[in-house]
Amino acid sequence: MNVFSRLTMTSVLGIALLVLTLSSPTVAFVPIGGDSASHVSITRNAVLQKVTETCQAVAEAAGHEFKPTGSSPEELVQACLGPTATGEVSGAKFSSALQEIYTQNALLDRNFIYSAPHHFNSEAILEGRSLITGGMAAIKANIRNENFQAARETLGRVLHTLQDFYSHTNWVDLGYTEPYVNLIRPDLPLENLADKDTETCSDSPNQNFPHLILPDILQEKKLTSGYFGIFPSAKPEGKCSHGGASDLTSSSGEGINKDERTSGKEALHDAAVNAATAASLELLQDIRLAAGDNDFLRMMGIARSSVLCFVIDTTGSMSDDIAQARATVYEIIDSKKGTQDEPSEYILVPFNDPSFGPMIRTTDPDEMKSEISKLTASGGGDTPELCLSGLQLALTGAPSSSQIYVFTDAPPKDIELIGTIFALMGSTKSTVTFFVTGAGRRRRRSLKTGSFSDYIELALASGGQAIQVSKRELSLATDIILDTSTSALVTVLQQARNPGKQETFPFNLDKTLRNATIYITGTSITFTLTNPSGLTQDQSETSGRLATIQTVGNMWRIQINSTRETGAWKIQINSYQPYTLKITGQSTITFIYNFVESFAGPHPGYAVLSGRPQAGQPASLLLSVLGKKGPSSMNISEVGLVIVSGGEAVTNGTMTDLGNGDVLVTVYTVPEGEFVVILKGTDRVSNTEFQRQSTTQISVSKVNIQVMVDSSLEPGKPFQLNFSLKTEGAGGSYSISARNDRDFSMSYPESLTLTTGVYANATLTITPPADTPSGTDATLTIQATSSSGADSNYVVLRLSVVTKITDFTPPLCEMVSLLMDDCLNNTSQCEPFHWQLSANLTDGNGTGIESITLRTGKGNLTHTPLSAPIILANYNSSCCLQVVEFVAVDKVGNVGRCYYAYDHSGGPPALTLSLPLWLCLLVSVFIVGP
Repeated sequence: MNVFSRLTMTSVLGIALLVLTLSSPTVAFVPIGGDSASHVSITRNAVLQKVTETCQAVAEAAGHEFKPTGSSPEELVQACLGPTATGEVSGAKFSSALQEIYTQNALLDRNFIYSAPHHFNSEAILEGRSLITGGMAAIKANIRNENFQAARETLGRVLHTLQDFYSHTNWVDLGYTEPYVNLIRPDLPLENLADKDTETCSDSPNQNFPHLILPDILQEKKLTSGYFGIFPSAKPEGKCSHGGASDLTSSSGEGINKDERTSGKEALHDAAVNAATAASLELLQDIRLAAGDNDFLRMMGIARSSVLCFVIDTTGSMSDDIAQARATVYEIIDSKKGTQDEPSEYILVPFNDPSFGPMIRTTDPDEMKSEISKLTASGGGDTPELCLSGLQLALTGAPSSSQIYVFTDAPPKDIELIGTIFALMGSTKSTVTFFVTGAGRRRRRSLKTGSFSDYIELALASGGQAIQVSKRELSLATDIILDTSTSALVTVLQQARNPGKQETFPFNLDKTLRNATIYITGTSITFTLTNPSGLTQDQSETSGRLATIQTVGNMWRIQINSTRETGAWKIQINSYQPYTLKITGQSTITFIYNFVESFAGPHPGYAVLSGRPQAGQPASLLLSVLGKKGPSSMNISEVGLVIVSGGEAVTNGTMTDLGNGDVLVTVYTVPEGEFVVILKGTDRVSNTEFQRQSTTQISVSKVNIQVMVDSSLEPGKPFQLNFSLKTEGAGGSYSISARNDRDFSMSYPESLTLTTGVYANATLTITPPADTPSGTDATLTIQATSSSGADSNYVVLRLSVVTKITDFTPPLCEMVSLLMDDCLNNTSQCEPFHWQLSANLTDGNGTGIESITLRTGKGNLTHTPLSAPIILANYNSSCCLQVVEFVAVDKVGNVGRCYYAYDHSGGPPALTLSLPLWLCLLVSVFIVGP
């Protein structure tokens, strides 16, 4: 349903859809104010409904009420997390997760617009179904391996294709109103498809039959779809056209698509939207049942926002550092357990020389304690180590926008990875802080060995800090981890000066901001802090009227008093040495953003940039602003780009308020240096002005890289990835480098010769080993650099490795016994009495059953070992609730649902092991598809 394909960067629960009219003669969606539906609106409605259902189920299972106070992301997340969500709760991860789904959904209309299977065009119905079922297998495998970002990206693509079925085929023309469940059930055949020789449409409808689709097709309920192409010959004679100004297979422009709610197609469009929404819900429910409620919500970004991620040098000189890191982890776990600030995930990556990893991920705090307690310092010394290799693992394994803490006393040995690290930080928007206990003045000894200054550059680029301390002082420096490993962390301001100079930095502290803290890193620094009333405090007052000041190593930590005034503050810093300034706090007011580029074609739109924005062109940003009571409570007054090292704000573009917190910003003059996004506005709930700043530094490039990914990798088989490279700068030779975090073997051209303004095409081949576990994801970074080194760009991709699925049959249930005598004989009271049900569960010749879980019912479900060929499940429940549903999932994610409900409208007065026929028939639908 190409009309379902418009990319919008809406706030999660916003009502308005962003539809930007481009210069193409055909627009996939009508502008705001029209009544056509979109892929984004259909996906959003389905996802929010399924997330709400799942949150309610989790809340009920935990014994607490699920009562969102409103419809904002924060309120939904807070209600979903339950009583522990007592502090500041940010909906940013939830919003970002949905944006990843929307982004991949939209890219199908740029990268695969003429691919019939991706859109169910040209009767490619079998091929389209294969994309859906293959994608579902990849999603389930990714979730089992906790590769949630890869799962979300595949989900976006799969939902686009599934929804297109209902607009591009004649399914609703045939009178069907329910989803075609066979599309997500590969064990069920696709029936009654029109073959290649069957005529399906007339190009010249008449008065007697004005429908394009032939009467015989409608009467026989033959399934077909419209052909789409840029040449009239793309459609065989007698077949249906997709239709629209860009489809040249139709001489009149007419076709059978139901993309827009145009005159005469209102009912068909509405029917297609309803069916596509219901189908999306079915697919999401199947994934939910296979994943389980908790992992389904984690995939959707519903989790406590704090993630604790440590990258630790374990060489011989690091014993004191390891002990301090261990103590810090213990303190965080013990002090934040059961609160909103308790991390939702713990990640640990050790590195040494010549080894690094493995990456350890867990949601269990006791397991994290156990793993970090095992770390010991051995070998090496303070010589260069594989720090960047360990950091690469953390950046690819941790969720986006994570806080990552690196402990080391040596410069990086693997300096060749630094370009990849910069790209990964830019792609993930994660913040990296280094705790360096070595000789910070050591310089790079060769091009193959890094220096401590590399850590400073990396920290600044990510919005983190490089803190140089003695091993004796490290315990004081790690207080910053307690500050930043917290929920709803926001950055108010971040600046850097090199060389240093005396400068005054204004900033605004709003009423919603808690735990406001200022960090200054550098040497030979003096400063004066001033509040809105003019009161001042300088660095000599460690405990004053405005703040508590602590210094450790090269860092000043200034904790502003909780009784502070709101409004315009400033800090004057004086130093002729390089220094950085960062101001953070906790608040539900934040924003997420993406740089985007427009794409043309039959269904034009905007695609999120993976790399740097284009130099010499206006920069377009799509932002979603989040607040405690939702975007309707926010008013945005300014969005600009700020040079980190100079403070110059570029605001001479246009800002379009799309409503519901959505802002489209076009900046016509983009800074030449590294810059960040700054946003200012007013929160109507607290009636206070606020400012927020992004952390990751951005720069522009004249190089553009585009890559198309349409399927998963298979273990042991080469996978070809086509990519294109173009420069708007000087042509010539550009070096190509590519790395992946799994060390899969790759081949690709090491250079490409570019002509200005012309795309050059190339192919990268990547081969995962034959023993790669299904569900593994690989993060691939491709970089292009001009011969002078003055210009470069990158693209970061998540690739899934999935074993070819041959088991498509869900587990089966068969009734063994049902004992309800006590319930039937004691109808006046139910609480003291119980009923029992037993059933055999089998997986036939499949991969075996992996889990059995209770979905409906409050009784007790037990079962025999899952390793047995026949598993006996027993359910015992109070007579007060005579309904049960439990789910069996096999090892490749096929889902079987076992359901029983007693029918009080009839039947024998008592039931025994000798079941009447009507009950057997009821239980024969005991196992159904998702």
